[in-house]
Amino acid sequence: MSLSVVIITKNEEGAIEDCLDSVAWADEIIVLDSGSVDRTVEICRRYTDKVYETDWPGFGPQKNRALEKATGDWVLSLDADERISPELKEEILQAVADPNAPAAFEMPRLSSFCGRQILHGGWWPDYIVRLARRGRARFSDDIVHERMIIDGTTKRLKNPILHEAFESLEDVIQTMNRYTTAGAVMMRHRGEPSSLYRAVSHGLWAFFYTWIGRFGFLDGREGFLVALYNAEHTFYRYAKRIYLDEETKT
Repeated sequence: MSLSVVIITKNEEGAIEDCLDSVAWADEIIVLDSGSVDRTVEICRRYTDKVYETDWPGFGPQKNRALEKATGDWVLSLDADERISPELKEEILQAVADPNAPAAFEMPRLSSFCGRQILHGGWWPDYIVRLARRGRARFSDDIVHERMIIDGTTKRLKNPILHEAFESLEDVIQTMNRYTTAGAVMMRHRGEPSSLYRAVSHGLWAFFYTWIGRFGFLDGREGFLVALYNAEHTFYRYAKRIYLDEETKT
């Protein structure tokens, strides 16, 4: 059974090579880039001739575009900052070779924050569906925080995807700004209300739930920063939602 790997990119020259190295064994690698101005496309073309450049409609729609270009019997969707470990590689190969395999597999994701793997705060094991039979999966149309929707049953793999979530605090701040803007737009599309009270209360709840409720304090300094990131992410998403309404009125 053949396996296609699909990856979406934009300005990922610092991360994409490790990602591609980890899946160089796949039958097909498809990269869908949305306007990189660094060396991302150049690096990708060293690994595959199936590198496409397009616009940016949001995470869900973009990943569906990538799925449509796959030709393998199975499709593995990865982000540029994710890697497949040798152990997970062997598990994936065994899974897709099984004639009685289900429609899809989910696997844990082990994320790192500024160099430390985070094992609490809701970040682990973080099961996600990323491996599916072609034609049996698509992504939700969400422009951020998309999920894979499966037509059929799903089983679980043991070994994790390795996720370099944030390499530095500068990366944290830049990513948070992009994601909270997209999240506020998605809230408006869904008709979800916001207010200063909601922004503050939901932000505080996110911090204490991550830091105490999900034992984030066990991850030390980085665990505290993760809790603070979750709080700020929540606060700014609700705050930006307020200003989107005001911009619409004006």
